[in-house]
Amino acid sequence: MKHQPRVLIVEDEPAIAELIAVNLRHNGFRPIWAEEGVAAQRELDAVLPDVILLDWMLPGQSGVALARRWRANARTKGVPILMLTARGDEPDKVAGLDAGADDYITKPFSTQELLARIRAVLRRRAPERADASITIGALALDSATHRVSYQGQAIKVGPTEFKLLNYLMKHCERVHSRAQLLDKVWGDHVFIEERTVDVHVKRLREALGAAGAMVETVRGAGYRLTAQPQVAASQA
Repeated sequence: MKHQPRVLIVEDEPAIAELIAVNLRHNGFRPIWAEEGVAAQRELDAVLPDVILLDWMLPGQSGVALARRWRANARTKGVPILMLTARGDEPDKVAGLDAGADDYITKPFSTQELLARIRAVLRRRAPERADASITIGALALDSATHRVSYQGQAIKVGPTEFKLLNYLMKHCERVHSRAQLLDKVWGDHVFIEERTVDVHVKRLREALGAAGAMVETVRGAGYRLTAQPQVAASQA
């Protein structure tokens, strides 16, 4: 029997949850509904879903707080999270991605868009992932343990920034356009704006600290990771 991806819907409005659930069932998914964080945690403890649809505004803990908690937990950190939000403002979108969400969808949304985004996060669940470590200069990344270090010091990097860094390090010195990065790192850029790449590159540079200069902006072309940043070269 064909695997039916389990989708945990964390949504406190029954009408919206039911509408989503009906559409998911009709399209080969297995929806599970939880009204708020405590119920959602119970479902997660029982069986891990393939993807979580998480409403931003919830009674009790907010969707952002839940996303942060699940990303920090070893058992749930790999489950894709799609934030459902009535907030279309850029800072709120960034806050959702910052909390560890893989994508966001703004209400009201069409069923087709929702299904396309769910399929996209499932497709890109583990893009470019390989159990290998890469070292460029003093920067080291280990795919198996999800660890990054610079000059021997551990660096905390978010899940999307980790995927981005992993890809850039694997293709060191090559220039990648935003569209290429969306395709290779996110896996499907049908609905994701290219500006999302800029947000994550900025966050990656901040996380890397002194190593942030290794991620270079190539004006009019995109980004690259280099072992010899221009900053260092110009000072020499």
